[in-house]
Amino acid sequence: MLQYPDINPVAFTLLKDPIHLGNVTLGPLSVHWYGVMYLLAFLSAWLIAVYRTRMPNSPVTKVQVENLITYGAFGVILGGRCGYVLFYNFDKWLQDPLWLLRVWEGGMSFHGGLIGVIVAMVIYSRRINRPFTSVMDFVAPIVPLGLGFGRMGNFIGQELWGRVSDVSWAMVFPKAMDPVGVARHPSQLYQAFLEGLVLFIIVFWFSAKPRPRCATSGVFLIGYSLFRFGVEFVREPDQGIGFDLLGWMTRGQLLCVPMFVLGVGLIIYAYGFAAKSGQSQKV
Repeated sequence: MLQYPDINPVAFTLLKDPIHLGNVTLGPLSVHWYGVMYLLAFLSAWLIAVYRTRMPNSPVTKVQVENLITYGAFGVILGGRCGYVLFYNFDKWLQDPLWLLRVWEGGMSFHGGLIGVIVAMVIYSRRINRPFTSVMDFVAPIVPLGLGFGRMGNFIGQELWGRVSDVSWAMVFPKAMDPVGVARHPSQLYQAFLEGLVLFIIVFWFSAKPRPRCATSGVFLIGYSLFRFGVEFVREPDQGIGFDLLGWMTRGQLLCVPMFVLGVGLIIYAYGFAAKSGQSQKV
């Protein structure tokens, strides 16, 4: 088994010695790795988006990318937080409604973030007067690498660890509890690899050729739901929730089911109605 590497959650510190400016004190300011991962996620999204604006029939121009990323960032943060509260800690929110606003206490949900991005792209597509489905097909390939960076942040922060295991690469997470000090699957790294790198390669490759409208979005939804559903078998169920269905299905797996169904529906629509009507785009 492996021991979790001693990683300082603080990447670097600015203004180690506080600066006093009258009644205002600046510093110390610590930058955590989780925040760095978010910055890398948005940077990768921006770079990929700029590259994809060069493709024929792109619904987004290069000068529009900055606003696209801004809308998406708000969608991820607001949707991710609301999704975490509603999907995983609804009872806690009922007892303490203001907890929703205390984002510094942690807690984000991918499925909530996805809903947030969809809402943000509905608003954005209307602003630039482009079809919503075209914008979502444009956005789908820029998402996975950001997910990968987010999972790396989970790993560094020692959260969302895997189930107890005796595989040779199982890892002991000092912060893991019940039981303490046992080796577990480093499921955060599995998700970073599958939901991040592998899903990016698949969706980016698929979107490189003209596809019927909604097809790229469908491939993303199917790919993510399958990878997430599979990794959940070795990821520790959410504390206080356990298994939701059939004695083995976790909350994450349950949320992936409608996502998979929607993805299949989009593929059927794309290669049925959209393809026959000539609605193809290389984005």
